[in-house]
Amino acid sequence: MEPGNDTQIPEFLLLGLSEESELQPLLFALFLSMYLITVFGNLLIILAVTSDPHLHTPMYFFLANLSFVDICSISTTVPKMLQNIQTQSKVITYAGCVTQIYFFLLFAGWDDFLLAVMAYDRFVAICHPLHYTVIINSQLCVLLVLVSWIISVLHSLLESLMVLQLSFCREVEISHFFCEINQVVRLACSSTFLNDMLMYLAAVLLAGGPLAGIIYSYFKIVSAILRISSAQGKYKAFSTCTSHLSVVFLFYCTVLGVYLSSAVPQSSHSSAVASVMYTVVTPMLNPFIYSLRNRDIKRALKRIFGVPVM
Repeated sequence: MEPGNDTQIPEFLLLGLSEESELQPLLFALFLSMYLITVFGNLLIILAVTSDPHLHTPMYFFLANLSFVDICSISTTVPKMLQNIQTQSKVITYAGCVTQIYFFLLFAGWDDFLLAVMAYDRFVAICHPLHYTVIINSQLCVLLVLVSWIISVLHSLLESLMVLQLSFCREVEISHFFCEINQVVRLACSSTFLNDMLMYLAAVLLAGGPLAGIIYSYFKIVSAILRISSAQGKYKAFSTCTSHLSVVFLFYCTVLGVYLSSAVPQSSHSSAVASVMYTVVTPMLNPFIYSLRNRDIKRALKRIFGVPVM
């Protein structure tokens, strides 16, 4: 198909992670397994938090929301990939691609803000323990989640509307397994200056802002923990943060790794493979990180499955 300008693109082609036909059954089985593990694991976290009165606290309220966002995030990308592998088709409609961009940015942004909110929760719990129940009340918890959701909705809506203003060439092959916004914008035949500026601004404000809040929170947390005299007290205080810190480290390291490496000349295929880490692997590992290192979650899960709690 010869390149040309066409403002009414009917469809895009998602090239996926590999075009080798013999690898498709393996990729289908692998990603289906990862998807089911992610959904089942995060649903268990939500069920544990909602069913156990001992977990009706701000920390677990935020954790349940994070699990919900992880389910939604992976459901935005992987099912379409599995469908394309199963049907041996690479097609995604123009409307479907823009919709995927919208929801992926929505849930990625919401995930980002929730991690910052959870860091603030740990900061208040450790640095201001006597005022914790007064500061982190139920109204504030709902407000923080709601504000995070509203900001994410507005950002993803603006990014999607900016994509709709672009005109595309007829060769619309995306070297990715989903409609990643950077990849889609690169395909445009019209000027992408405003899109690029918006993406850079969003990266600084909506990604850098929460990250700065997390770093500041943990700087204050570490300072407070070092002032605790007993080793047991230090361990107990830090143990409440290890799961969240592990998730933060995993999320930001994979995201920053992908987007910083995108500045270095490399194939789009390599970027797509690296993107699997934060789009699929991170949501899958979150339930394991929180359940394996958290006694309260393990007790709640045992009650759900009828296992005697010691």
